[in-house]
Amino acid sequence: MATREQQILELIRQDPMLPQQVIAERLGISRSAVAGHIMNLTGKGLIKGRGYVLSDAPFVTVIGGANIDIHGRSAGKLLNRDSNPGTVLTSAGGVARNIAENLVRLGVDCRLISAIGQDHHGQMLLRFCQDAGINVQYVHEISTAQTSSYLAVLDETGDLRVAINDMGIVDQLTPARLDLQRAMLEQSSLLVIDCNLPAATLGWLANNFASRPIFVDTVSATKALRLKPYLHAIHTLKANTMEVAALVGQKAHTQTDLRAIANLLHAEGVQRVFITRGENGVFYSADDAHGIAKPTSGKRSIESTSGAGDAFLAGISYAWLAGWDLQQSLRFALTAADITLSSPATNNPALSLAAVGRAMEKQHAG
Repeated sequence: MATREQQILELIRQDPMLPQQVIAERLGISRSAVAGHIMNLTGKGLIKGRGYVLSDAPFVTVIGGANIDIHGRSAGKLLNRDSNPGTVLTSAGGVARNIAENLVRLGVDCRLISAIGQDHHGQMLLRFCQDAGINVQYVHEISTAQTSSYLAVLDETGDLRVAINDMGIVDQLTPARLDLQRAMLEQSSLLVIDCNLPAATLGWLANNFASRPIFVDTVSATKALRLKPYLHAIHTLKANTMEVAALVGQKAHTQTDLRAIANLLHAEGVQRVFITRGENGVFYSADDAHGIAKPTSGKRSIESTSGAGDAFLAGISYAWLAGWDLQQSLRFALTAADITLSSPATNNPALSLAAVGRAMEKQHAG
């Protein structure tokens, strides 16, 4: 391959939607020359489709919320309607953004589609994402809205007691905006979305990309209801017991309840169901198998439960890309979530393939 073609290929690898004129300006050559090189690269099978998406560069696209997380943890027993001594931590958050960061830490090429305001928090988020290695080329900057924020109060054990989210800007992720990234979405190996997205956008994704595997995090009991008309297009659903009960309108107290709920979701077209239950593990139903899976370490100190579910879904996504069976996928995802629990931040910077591998080896040895 010629040097110039290598340079163009690298620019396209960084941004498959980069216009030919921009490529020409960066390399100091004419646009017609760029077009000729792209034609050659297409003839060699190195790029394909609209948007010059690389044929040899599989990637995951994550779509949904990105926000600034403010976590306050009480030093002692949490007292309602009073000022509680403790610690306050600010970090990057948002379900989709968290999943994207965890995927990147596991070595996956990940593109994030989200929305931020043209404000201080928005710039903080971009910096956090870029430092983590997330591709933020497709994050929309909205001048008329403020960046999302999430305020969580944790008790002395690190468990969530109450939270408030201000995520109105995510409503700006309309079908019309996402249609600008259609070529990239069509080439994604996997779409991971959260229910912070408007109902119309969830429907647009379900109706236009059903040929792609779509993994969904329901986010909350209220927002889970947005997904109900589009279950037919969902490959993998991750929810907690409150969210899944709200989604199907049925109680989720016992394992029998959970199995009945999973059967209802399968009847709608959902192929795999994972219902997180905190320290009680995860109920799973897929491939004619169901049951409860739990982390096996049981020794890790819990700093915060926030973000563990996001790490779990990132682990499930990684395992699917790797082609692993259900049990191996669950072990991997639960271990990733377990590692995340030991960090006060929403995402544990220590998460990596090597870290998960070491933890799984310890579990096996134990």
